[in-house]
Amino acid sequence: MAACLFCGIVAGDVPAFRVVERPSGVAFLDIRPVFKGHVLIVPRPHVPQLIDLDPDLLPGFFAFVQEVAAAVPAALGAQGTFVAMNNVVSQSVPHLHAHVVPRTKGDGLRGFFWPRTKYASDDEAAEYAGRIGKELGAAGVTPAG
Repeated sequence: MAACLFCGIVAGDVPAFRVVERPSGVAFLDIRPVFKGHVLIVPRPHVPQLIDLDPDLLPGFFAFVQEVAAAVPAALGAQGTFVAMNNVVSQSVPHLHAHVVPRTKGDGLRGFFWPRTKYASDDEAAEYAGRIGKELGAAGVTPAG
C-alpha cells in the first residue's frame, strides 16, 4: 500500500533501524520506544489488523514474534519482554504490528498501557465469557467449558 509507513519500511523505501528480516516479516526498532530496544514486527503484506491476516501466514508471523521475544532479553540483559498488539484503537499505523518491549523488574511499566478494572461478580464474569464464547461458536469455534 503506497501510503502505508510500514509498507515503505518493508519495501526499503523508508529508513528504519532494522533488527532482522524473515520471509514472514520485518522487525525494526520503534522510533518512540517504551524502553530502548522496543521492537516492532510487521508482516510483509499490507494487513490492517490481526483479523485480516491470512490464516496461512499466522504460524510464520507468530513464530517470528516469538523469535524476537526470545532474542530481546538475551541481547539487552532484560529479564523478559512485554508482547502486545493493538487492533484499530491505539494503532498509530494501520498495518498489523506486534510490539516486543524489553522488561526488567522495577522498570516502572506497571499500569502503563491500560487501567485495570474488576468484574462486579462471578456471574458478571461468566456472562462476559458466555457472550464471547457464543460469538466464537457462531464463527464455528467450539467454546471452552
